[in-house]
Amino acid sequence: MRLVVARCQVDYAGRLTAHLPLATRVIMVKADGSVLVHSDGGSYKPLNWMSPPCTLREETINGVTEWTVSATKSDDTLRIRLDEVMHDSAHELGVDPGLQKDGVEKHLQELLAEHTTKLGVGMRLVRREYMTAIGPVDLLCKDASGGSVAVEIKRRGEIDGVEQLTRYLDLMNRDPLLAPVRGMFAAQEIKPQARTLAKDRGIECVVVNYDELRGIDDPSLRLF
Repeated sequence: MRLVVARCQVDYAGRLTAHLPLATRVIMVKADGSVLVHSDGGSYKPLNWMSPPCTLREETINGVTEWTVSATKSDDTLRIRLDEVMHDSAHELGVDPGLQKDGVEKHLQELLAEHTTKLGVGMRLVRREYMTAIGPVDLLCKDASGGSVAVEIKRRGEIDGVEQLTRYLDLMNRDPLLAPVRGMFAAQEIKPQARTLAKDRGIECVVVNYDELRGIDDPSLRLF
């Protein structure tokens, strides 16, 4: 990864146009070719960026360095004018092991694997972490009628989780030993947008109670 801290002006042109006036920013050039422009704020989101595949060309005119980042599959360009460079370094980060699920999400998967009937009457587990060509789906189950069910589990259900399950289902339904496979999206809470997208794609949404699964929250002890 290359990290550059510089006073720069940034212009994006293509599907839309955007302009960032001269200011001090951090520019990241990743090994996959992506270029991201960050300010000292805004959490993790860059102010502007170019996703791979793209190419980066550097040129210096009259003492001023300008980067032109061009998308490979479109006419989009990101132009960065570097008026003053305060820092420029490169670092080899190596292969990233990927995001590890947090304790709650991992435990939720374990609990649902043990109590699959919470996902539906007659539901039984076939395998946890069923591997596909693009990663593991959390649970592979069989429903009461013997049909295959791919279950993706999140602590908080958002659109990204639905998209992830959609990709798994596309691959799994190409396997004649599994197909047809229907999808189930299980979470402690599911955002309305994610629920709408799931319904549109024929994916069932199930809200699960983590404390109840752990045996802490017993519904029979509630007054209301």
